[in-house]
Amino acid sequence: MGDVLAGFHAVWEFESDSVLIRYERGIRTPKLFQALGERRIPLSAVEGVTLSPGRRGTVVLRLLPRAGADPLLEAAAGQLKEGSDPYRLVLPAERETLAEYYADELKGLLTESGSTDRHLVPAPGAPLSFKAYDGKASFDGTAVQFRWSWTGASSAKWKAGDQSFPVTELSGVEWRSPEVFEGHLRLVRRSAESSAVPPDQDPGAVVFGLGYGPVHESLPFAAAVLAAVRTRGPVPVAPAPSRRDPADIAERIRHLGELHQAGLVTDEEFSSKKAELLAEL
Repeated sequence: MGDVLAGFHAVWEFESDSVLIRYERGIRTPKLFQALGERRIPLSAVEGVTLSPGRRGTVVLRLLPRAGADPLLEAAAGQLKEGSDPYRLVLPAERETLAEYYADELKGLLTESGSTDRHLVPAPGAPLSFKAYDGKASFDGTAVQFRWSWTGASSAKWKAGDQSFPVTELSGVEWRSPEVFEGHLRLVRRSAESSAVPPDQDPGAVVFGLGYGPVHESLPFAAAVLAAVRTRGPVPVAPAPSRRDPADIAERIRHLGELHQAGLVTDEEFSSKKAELLAEL
């Protein structure tokens, strides 16, 4: 087709085998769109197209992706608000005829339907990171790292220490939107049953909160990890860990001492964890 259709917050470029979506930047554009930047949606990942009336004199053109085709939507599990749906293009109502033309053209190109057992839409690229309430999460494409915050992490997470999970040890990702109560990101491990453990006590999870783990940061992160888990490529040898900042180590030991004095950490656990921290200097 090779045509371009510009709407609010995004521009769609129609090609013979895909739709290239370029999201605009600006204070009115949803932050998730800005974080995604640009996405190419293969027509093999789409099973339908709809055109419906929108709000305040607009119409909405929407692609209907196949189940399992997009790691972002799979990770979101239906939790995205309508305004943050990356498959919607909102247009002025006077462009309805033009939108109807493109909808009909797209429908004529669609040949696939039903769920798919592999991702067809590229995931956000690594490295990615975000700050949760109880720590910082980072992903380099091969492993997820959780580094706990002394101000928010539970004693259970402090006892367990900072965590690293190669994607080869994971079977999935559980994302609960930060816009609802008890939002969190939990790694589903093949070797452990952790679903019964509250996220704030699970070393395989980080919890969200006001200003922590926002959708535009934590959802692309979850999608990238999920895509890596599905492919389970070989994990390269990790580089030797860098030395920690002495001030950071001192602060962690101080907080560990507070937990020990409060009776939340035993003498043995205190001595063992303190030795681990000192070894990082």
